[in-house]
Amino acid sequence: MPEEEIMTAEAEVKTPVPVAVTFTLEPDHAMAGLVDRIATPPRAGDLVEGTIIELVRGRLYVDLPPFGTGIIYGREYLNAADVLRKANPGDTISAKVVDASGIEGYIELSLKEARQAAIWGEAEQAIAGQNVYTLIVEEANKGGLILSWQGIQGFLPASQLSKDHYPRVPEGDKDKIFSELQKLAGTPLSVRIITAAPKEGKLILSERAGQEDEEKANLVDKYQVGDVVEGEVTGAVDFGVFVKLEQGLEGLVHISELDWGLVEDPRVLFKVGDKVKVKVIEVKDGKVSLSIKALKENPWKIATEKYQKGMEVTGVIIKYNKHGALASIEEGVAGLVHISEFASPVELRETLELGKVYPFSITLFEPKDQRMTLAYAGAKKVKK
Repeated sequence: MPEEEIMTAEAEVKTPVPVAVTFTLEPDHAMAGLVDRIATPPRAGDLVEGTIIELVRGRLYVDLPPFGTGIIYGREYLNAADVLRKANPGDTISAKVVDASGIEGYIELSLKEARQAAIWGEAEQAIAGQNVYTLIVEEANKGGLILSWQGIQGFLPASQLSKDHYPRVPEGDKDKIFSELQKLAGTPLSVRIITAAPKEGKLILSERAGQEDEEKANLVDKYQVGDVVEGEVTGAVDFGVFVKLEQGLEGLVHISELDWGLVEDPRVLFKVGDKVKVKVIEVKDGKVSLSIKALKENPWKIATEKYQKGMEVTGVIIKYNKHGALASIEEGVAGLVHISEFASPVELRETLELGKVYPFSITLFEPKDQRMTLAYAGAKKVKK
């Protein structure tokens, strides 16, 4: 074949384009476990842990198996000089990856950034644990105070100061407020961390939060189960009523503790400002649970002497539910008329109308557990 033809033929041969092929291994495949155990190489921003190999000429080498060797040098070495003076080969250290493909193939690390990341992690834990710290006020600005925690500068807004330290200035003059805040420089304050945003470098503190928690805990400690006190209704919601026991402390009367009878809407029975007597039924986790019905005689106790299984009674229909209808035979004593007695929910509602009185027989009576079932003893409506 002529040389020209050979060259032309070679030129026409196209270089194969590599194609990425992905395999999915079944869970029981022999290689599946091995693939799962392959570690992911570290990336910039990751925290890693390794063993110091050596310190030489302003460089620290760290063993990071199976990925290679890490290095701390230059500015990062100088920034961590106080820590590295105490470091020795064989010590385990944590560092943050600055560059996964650094100089000479080493993984570039930073001790300072690792320490910062750890501190921000501690800050988040402190928020969750509601930890209280005593910090010294360093300076003031027109919005609040500057304090440092673990080397991080934090800001305490004036609105988060306690009642003792909040600047009370006529007409809210900003210059006078700033002047009052400056007087707090050098003062130790008991504060809590309420916001930690590492990306923004934002650490927000509160003196008021810690003090309020302490004050509330002291107030709660004054109350014991069984105490009967008078309070004021501060709110009525679907699930109950809030009652102010004293300044700074409220308790909840759950809807089930409002009355022995059926309560559909607490707002119908109670209004803000109402004075009520309540009984403390639980003190737990800084909260006080209250009861109003506990101060009334249990109607089921009286019913024990009046009713028994098999008796014929009359009752008023007070509610429908998915199981049937509730019929009250007297205030606070109600039983279920089961839906199975009727051909359909429609027939039940047509036969037993809300607010009307009907004859029943008691088929189950367990007053200790406040349980009663009733059977309709009247004539059912016949569809025409």
